[in-house]
Amino acid sequence: MTPEKQERAETFQRAREIIEKDSSISSEEKEGILKLIQALIEASASTPFGGQKKGQANSLTQEIISKHALLALVKQQADELDALKRIGLNLSASLDLQTILDSVVTEAMGLVKNARAAHIFLYLNEKLEFGASLVDTGIRNQPLALPRLNGLTYAVLKSGEQMIVENMEADPFYDQMGEQWLGSIIGIPLKFNNATVGVMNLSRSTIGGFTPSEIRLLGLLADQAAVVIFNAKLYRQITEQANTDSITGLPNRRALDERLQEEIRYARRMKTQFAVVMMDLDGFKKVNDVHGHAVGDDVLHSAFNYLADNMRAEDFLARYGGDELTLVMRNSGLEASISVTNKIIGLMTNYSFTSPLGDEIKLGLTGGIAIYPLHAANAGDLLRAADAALYQAKKRERGSYVIASGMTGPLRSIEVKK
Repeated sequence: MTPEKQERAETFQRAREIIEKDSSISSEEKEGILKLIQALIEASASTPFGGQKKGQANSLTQEIISKHALLALVKQQADELDALKRIGLNLSASLDLQTILDSVVTEAMGLVKNARAAHIFLYLNEKLEFGASLVDTGIRNQPLALPRLNGLTYAVLKSGEQMIVENMEADPFYDQMGEQWLGSIIGIPLKFNNATVGVMNLSRSTIGGFTPSEIRLLGLLADQAAVVIFNAKLYRQITEQANTDSITGLPNRRALDERLQEEIRYARRMKTQFAVVMMDLDGFKKVNDVHGHAVGDDVLHSAFNYLADNMRAEDFLARYGGDELTLVMRNSGLEASISVTNKIIGLMTNYSFTSPLGDEIKLGLTGGIAIYPLHAANAGDLLRAADAALYQAKKRERGSYVIASGMTGPLRSIEVKK
């Protein structure tokens, strides 16, 4: 080997030693930098260094590393800006709370290497309740466990500060929690206007700390998430108020219309039926005439909520207007709707209300039944069919019900069995 080649080999070896000691450069990037240094050494073989040959490797390598670090920083910042832009667009795309929560955990999983699971718990009524989750297998909204009062999530909530556990297996927070709690985890408070609206946790399959970039991006995601979660909750409250009857507290006509459209979509997709029962309180007009409308409102609130408390969890009961109620029953045909209507009419025989004068007020119930799609193909016609059946029932006999006419044949009246 010629002295010149020997010198270039020694220069390259010194450069390799410098690069290998730099832990801020990944192994893939180190190979690229060394190839660049080797090419530059070969290209400068004929250029004199004025007695500086011994320091040639150091100066050349440090210059390249410096420029590489600057480029890496610029790239990292560009990637972070792209991530923030994507997060902002995704989180502002909806005001539906569940959609937003699902977007947040999706974004969180994409910000951290070796991410295993992301969870969000909302702070409601002075306790943490499950909001959303996503694990690396793609399974959504199945939490591994609910927050423990002595666990990390409540600790983050109480402190209002970000907390990192670098090794869950060795941390008191996860003592005797099982093998699924391995790796590292970060807990971040979701804060808006100095109020904590929830906590986001993100776990990894590897132990150790999170990088500054990961912490920074997760923090920015948490800040944006807190704002949109607050707005979504406010929107939900306003929507619920707009869809709630002010006297009875039950869903109102607007909510009923929305529910009927939802039921029609579901029935078409699943090829099922659903029932609508229009009901009218018998004897309510006399309450208003004798006791006045203030007492009448109290009776409506009491009677309607008495019935609502005795409904099946899957049924939807709304105030249609005046003293009329509408019941919507998913996956219910004629036989099921008749059975439930009989039960409801029977319930009213056990109801009473004591007026301010001390007398007992008794009320009855009359109903009209219509089935989708037997009696109508849209929400408006279905309500009219049930309302027409109710009108016929009131004409024929109070305390009974009538099944709608139309596609199912002639109108028929059915008395409630005593």
